[in-house]
Amino acid sequence: MIIDSHAHLKHGDAAHTEYLPQQIIATMDAAGIDKAVVFGICTTPERAIEMARAAAELFPARLIPYAYGLPSYTGDVLRMVERAVREYGFKGIKIHAGECTLSDYVSDPIFALAGDLGVPCLVDCCGNCAAMERPAAKFPKTRIIVAHLGLYLATDVRVIDSFIAMAERHANVLLDVSGVVQTWKIREAVRRIGSSRIVWGTDGPHPCPDTATFARDELSKVRALGLAPADEEAVLGGSIARLLGI
Repeated sequence: MIIDSHAHLKHGDAAHTEYLPQQIIATMDAAGIDKAVVFGICTTPERAIEMARAAAELFPARLIPYAYGLPSYTGDVLRMVERAVREYGFKGIKIHAGECTLSDYVSDPIFALAGDLGVPCLVDCCGNCAAMERPAAKFPKTRIIVAHLGLYLATDVRVIDSFIAMAERHANVLLDVSGVVQTWKIREAVRRIGSSRIVWGTDGPHPCPDTATFARDELSKVRALGLAPADEEAVLGGSIARLLGI
């Protein structure tokens, strides 16, 4: 089973691009992807949850919803996220440091709630390893998925190395390999922390050159690594399936 563990209904790009669930499913079908984790960012938690809930209701066998854990003064975000998980069957929480600080007084309630609910937090920490290691150490029962091996499109391997080393220190940390251009580092991460803690995603949809080609190219990056069959299977779907209980 191929599972995209990182797909956007609403992106964080300059245009805040939105994709309909039908467009995501069409991309998945064209690329041979069985299921996808979906969420929205760059909007309110209320709207992000509504978008993900609607998508999952349209395609319950294919789309897996995450809540958007953006600390906000517009409402009780903890209650919104808890309801999404307990009542609507959401499987995880997304946090994006591009829109909020990972400081303890802002984000720790979300990390604590995730641990209590038994769901992972997918976190884009924008390359700040120290900010990511703090909650990893403070909340050992919270499974934290670090997006992009730490930094989207990172060209400095020292940044990636710092996140792999951090995952070695904290067994509750998994590494997401979407948006990785130093692809050989994926193979190194598998060797150092094991394929059970590496999850694949597209960070899509992206329209360049088209959404299906983009997704197929992201799959090809992993398939070209020469991983052992069991490790490739884990990275491309098995690890996230076990984590989410699907």
